[in-house]
Amino acid sequence: MIRAQFRIRLPEGVWVTDLSRRFPDATFRLLAGRRMDDTAVELGEVSTATPDATVDALRAHPAIIRYELLESTDRRAFGKYETTDTDLYDFVELLSLPVEFPVVVRNGWFEFDLTGTQEELEQLRAALEAGDVAYELQTLVHTTDTETLLTDRQRELLETALREGYFEVPRECTLAELAETVGVDKSTASTVLRRGEATLLKWFLTGPETKGRRFR
Repeated sequence: MIRAQFRIRLPEGVWVTDLSRRFPDATFRLLAGRRMDDTAVELGEVSTATPDATVDALRAHPAIIRYELLESTDRRAFGKYETTDTDLYDFVELLSLPVEFPVVVRNGWFEFDLTGTQEELEQLRAALEAGDVAYELQTLVHTTDTETLLTDRQRELLETALREGYFEVPRECTLAELAETVGVDKSTASTVLRRGEATLLKWFLTGPETKGRRFR
């Protein structure tokens, strides 16, 4: 399996493109998201010296239908919102590879990690180049070590699920109970579990790759 980190220029007109360029010192993080037909519901945070001004600009953007501020400090704002910008989900569908959260946005570029086979990642690079999308491949790691395949959240949830009996037949723990144990909502728990399981299955079924070099 290969773990890669990409940096891709965001298209014009997307709300996070507009705001990340308007506030170039801010870091936007998409922590979780779900597409709802023509809109997407997302949890996100912004780290900046001016969180109030950034949230005001976010609320005022025409692509944001509603915004609920969940937590705020003098350097950070965390909220739930609905947006008509679904380019990220179009991109994910094109990939056939799950993008691993968080997705980080800075000054018009977003950064994300992917884990897949050599063939899958080559298909992604070909699609980006065919679409004339500006991108940077920041790191590329061939690995046989399953420790590096999972995100910290995926590992935590899978280990908790195993410990609580979620994978037993019959199950000793429901998805709702598992989500409550780790302190996330049921939808997030389901998404993280499926992505972690898919990563491990791909690694197992495709077989270990030869360990290679990390480069930028």
